[in-house]
Amino acid sequence: MAGAKQEELLQAHPVKEQLPGVDYCINSPPPWPEAVLLGFQHYLVMLGTTVLIPSTLVPQMGGNNEEKARVIQTLLFVAGLNTLLQSFFGTRLPTVIGGSYTFLVPTFSIIFSNRYNNILNPHERFLQTMRGIQGALIAASSMQIIIGFSGIWRIVLRFLSPLSAVPIVTFAGLGLHQLGFPGVAKCIEIGLPQIVLLILFSHFVPQWLEGRRALFDRFAVIFSIAIVWVYALILTVGGAYKNKSPTTQYNCRTDHAGLIGAAPWIRIPYPFQWGGPTFNAGESFAMMAASFAALIESTGTLYAVSRYASATHVPPSILCRGVGWQGIAILLDGMFGTANGSTASVENAGLLAMTRVGSRRVVQISAGFMLFFSVLGKFGAVFASIPLPIVAALYCIFFVYVASAGLGYLQFCNLNSFRTKFILGFSFFMGLSVPQYFNEHASVAGYGPVNTGSRWFNDSVNVIFSSRVTVAAMVAYFLDCTLLHRDSATQRDRGWHWWESFRSFKSDTRSEEFYSLPYNLSKYFPSV
Repeated sequence: MAGAKQEELLQAHPVKEQLPGVDYCINSPPPWPEAVLLGFQHYLVMLGTTVLIPSTLVPQMGGNNEEKARVIQTLLFVAGLNTLLQSFFGTRLPTVIGGSYTFLVPTFSIIFSNRYNNILNPHERFLQTMRGIQGALIAASSMQIIIGFSGIWRIVLRFLSPLSAVPIVTFAGLGLHQLGFPGVAKCIEIGLPQIVLLILFSHFVPQWLEGRRALFDRFAVIFSIAIVWVYALILTVGGAYKNKSPTTQYNCRTDHAGLIGAAPWIRIPYPFQWGGPTFNAGESFAMMAASFAALIESTGTLYAVSRYASATHVPPSILCRGVGWQGIAILLDGMFGTANGSTASVENAGLLAMTRVGSRRVVQISAGFMLFFSVLGKFGAVFASIPLPIVAALYCIFFVYVASAGLGYLQFCNLNSFRTKFILGFSFFMGLSVPQYFNEHASVAGYGPVNTGSRWFNDSVNVIFSSRVTVAAMVAYFLDCTLLHRDSATQRDRGWHWWESFRSFKSDTRSEEFYSLPYNLSKYFPSV
């Protein structure tokens, strides 16, 4: 025991199974006033994806501003439900479940299919397209439900080591880099001040005012958005964008989204509000491919969330349970008609790191804000009208935190091993290079490299290999499990021994403390 203590003291930075420095961990909520403000902050952060995805899809489907506002309301309402379900019955981590960009490729394939483009009436085309997307999402949800609740994903994760987890978590953040500064540059006079102020409030001001560190870095998002939003409003009212191009006006003006006037005062989304779903086998398979990519993306995000909540490593059975509930989340997306599937929110995982508050209660309060503002449409539309460059500026900070959580797992690995260097380098390079090839080919030719006579097969392959996190994860997992995996020294190099005690739910008492179901439900619904 004394020798182990001496060895730890000789290390510059000893390995930590739980991240130190977190002010409120998963089971320790802050005071109620502070928790409510933090929950509202999580709500503001997740609005970017909630607004951007319907704003991209609905006009292509033939919908107008009114229909776009209703889809945003629906996506926000379902996100609130799914966040509550995941925090109560899924992984029990402080995870926001929201829309996913991974589902855009198969969704656009449905939108541009010939059977909908021949419909001349825009409203009718919107309804028919939405029903087709609903059917594909309902079918795709079955994959995650089966993989999760059957225990298949638990078997896969039992072979995961800290080494192969590094690319999964890192690319969960880096894989969405195109949403960061390119979005800021669409209105640089708004986006750049947002980045500067967010960094200033979260990192520099606390150094200058030591006694108020928890005030400024904890609520930096609210302070910075309020200032830049007022600044953007002054520019809009002052006529700064009066003679600018429509694209500039759309990105910079605070009154150009068209959501406030189109949103109803009160409206409760309900299942099958657009009509009965329609099913197509090919579209369902393509959406299943997107669901698989979203599954890997969520796995990386959930590992980052557990780290920033100062919890222990998530046991495979708990993550498997969470995947099953994420499948139910996609099922609800299909039933309510959100036009998009669900995944764990990367940006909200980054917010946990910036605030150093990993409390489950805070995220549950944020789900309450989602439900409240989705029903009161006019009030929700006010916040949803935040210019998108402000949201892109937030991504530049929060995605970085998630990526760095992945790099943090390197502390469990032997970085002096050539095997470790090869697996890390090759998975990172292929995770960047292969999707770049697929995306460049699609932008030039109008279709992906795989272009057979079967559209659903083309979409399935193109979706998987256009996802950076999916490619990096598959390469790292395969190499880590096959290259000299029986050698005892290799097992230590890959950090296998650090996670050995978490491969079973009951092997470490802390797992039950963090991840057990509430209200004594664990004895009726044991971990998968």
